[in-house]
Amino acid sequence: MTKQLISIHKICESYQIPQSFFEALQQFDLIPIQQESGELMIDESALPQVEKIMRLHFDLNINMEGIDVINNLLQQIEQLQSELNELKRRLQLYEDL
Repeated sequence: MTKQLISIHKICESYQIPQSFFEALQQFDLIPIQQESGELMIDESALPQVEKIMRLHFDLNINMEGIDVINNLLQQIEQLQSELNELKRRLQLYEDL
């Protein structure tokens, strides 16, 4: 499967945000950024995450440090939810015996 890449420059123009926003995302390792033909790009699948971070930063005025903490906590919640679902599935197997 081929990754679809989107130009950061085009995203900045479309959403009317400064390119420094993406530099901050890269600094905090919030979004993987790659360079293709001399242009900075992100994977199309990362766009929903970028939009979520944009809302946190621009609409709620949360700084990058806060977004990093929020992102880490959300990842932990997702992991715990996955573990909980797995444990429920296992428990159901024993209850069915």
